[in-house]
Amino acid sequence: MSDKLFSTRDEPLASEDLDVCRRVHEALCSEFQIDRSGEQADRLGALIIELYRQGVHDESQLRLLAGGKRT
Repeated sequence: MSDKLFSTRDEPLASEDLDVCRRVHEALCSEFQIDRSGEQADRLGALIIELYRQGVHDESQLRLLAGGKRT
């Protein structure tokens, strides 16, 4: 049996990780005039977190990738 039951994508994000994702989310919502309480903002947040979990930890890269695929 493997010692590792979950992949790194299943691990919870630390507060520093969430801060990065929050800053990117707020910047993109502002840039694209997205209502932060709406469904579009929720989808954008999910995309940002998914990209972060896949290893994109640089804020500029996150903004570029998540902003390039607007929902």
